[in-house]
Amino acid sequence: MVSSAAAPATSNPPARVRYLIRGLASEETREQSLDVLCKNRLAYDNLAVLLWNSFGIMSVLLKIITSAYRPLLSDGLTENVVTQVCNAIALFQCVASHPDTRIPFIRATMPVYLYPFLNTMSNERSYECLRITSLGVIGSLAKVEDPEVIEYLLSTQIFPSCLRCMEVGKTLSRTVSTFIIYRILLSEKGLKYCFVLAERYLSVSQCLGKLVENLSEDDAENLPQLLKNIIGCYLRLSENERTRPQLSSYVPWKLLDHKYANIVRSDPEALADLRQLVCNLRTSKSCTTHCTDDQPASSDSPGSSIP
Repeated sequence: MVSSAAAPATSNPPARVRYLIRGLASEETREQSLDVLCKNRLAYDNLAVLLWNSFGIMSVLLKIITSAYRPLLSDGLTENVVTQVCNAIALFQCVASHPDTRIPFIRATMPVYLYPFLNTMSNERSYECLRITSLGVIGSLAKVEDPEVIEYLLSTQIFPSCLRCMEVGKTLSRTVSTFIIYRILLSEKGLKYCFVLAERYLSVSQCLGKLVENLSEDDAENLPQLLKNIIGCYLRLSENERTRPQLSSYVPWKLLDHKYANIVRSDPEALADLRQLVCNLRTSKSCTTHCTDDQPASSDSPGSSIP
């Protein structure tokens, strides 16, 4: 078995990493090598490059990932299978995050092998682990301002997959999937994609509305980021003047309650986005009050509680 202790003692970290990577090629040492590499992936410089350029290793990781397809459909996922698949996906994320391997990774259409984990309808622990780990890979791609990445994500229909995660996932999955939608909407191509079909725009608006209605204050750790992502999505949608009046009917005014404003108060960017969203929505209702940071809305108007 390959383990932290079993790897050859060496002062040259790349040699140790190569040893562990070679261990992935053998079924006898694969599981342990996968576990060690996953746990130490942030400590190994250029691990992504070594994984990508090592003959047959990406195929091995892909084999591990696709081995879960059948049990995924038959409710036959075991803890061991989920652990191995999540470890392999974590190494995928390592490759997706590295500037030297990101574009080759998407040109090889590797991310699409993760989509089956995003399209499940169960929120049981095993499914959620696979969902959030897969979303981590897509999120690593989406946070980079690269037109080719956005083009790839749109061409592979990531939108409906993320909307499904926003509906059925737990708070962390909802947070990451909403972040992906937000990052796509930040690009002009992504925003245009959303508005090309009325059904697509309505799906996004309604899904965001359901997220707001189902917000839970129990998850204090992820709630601020989820709120920030929701606000960012709504703000981008509200920049389209043609559809702004319709959008105002989809945004739950619950989002503009002082309770949620207080949650994002510590994030100046999120608070500024929320204020701007209020301004845009009030404008869509032909409100004559000029919205500024130092000129609050009247007490009976939407968003009057925003600090």
